Amino acid sequence: MSEVKDFLNPAEEKMDLAVEYLDEALAHIRAGKANAKILDGIRVEYYGSSVPISNVANVSVPDARTIAITPWEKAMFREIEKAIINSELGITPENNGEVIRLCIPPLTEERRKALVKQSKNEAEQAKISVRNARRDAIEGLKKAVKNGMPEDVSKDGEDKVQKMHDKYMKKIDEIFAAKEKEILTV
Repeated sequence: MSEVKDFLNPAEEKMDLAVEYLDEALAHIRAGKANAKILDGIRVEYYGSSVPISNVANVSVPDARTIAITPWEKAMFREIEKAIINSELGITPENNGEVIRLCIPPLTEERRKALVKQSKNEAEQAKISVRNARRDAIEGLKKAVKNGMPEDVSKDGEDKVQKMHDKYMKKIDEIFAAKEKEILTV
């Protein structure tokens, strides 16, 4: 006979993954401040394979508006610059022969609103994942009742799943609110 835990644990894992995914997705959204994570999606050719910039250079954030990239090999300057220019970052790199600098321009009001909208979409995707995990757990509990699980145990399990769902929804809302505040802060 199956137990309530058999349905709660996978649901909680899926909800955790949804929150982690949201954290990661929002970290890649540029909020007017320099953040090395915005370079994570950009790949460069290095000895025949495509690798992230952080694998061929030291990436640092010396101040709130600048990202400094120091390639380990002189030959990588051109490759890194080309990859940044061809990316969707929309920032032109400055090269002084030793360091490639990316100056993060202040965001326009229109761009801020677009980024908030993009963040809201990411948060909504995470919420959908949490709801799906709740639905799967509840369906599993209902099937377990047909297979011999007592109905009151199933109902208690559904209540636990709902509480878990509410906790994760609140967490998602908090993460989104923090990102929205970060984007809208001039």
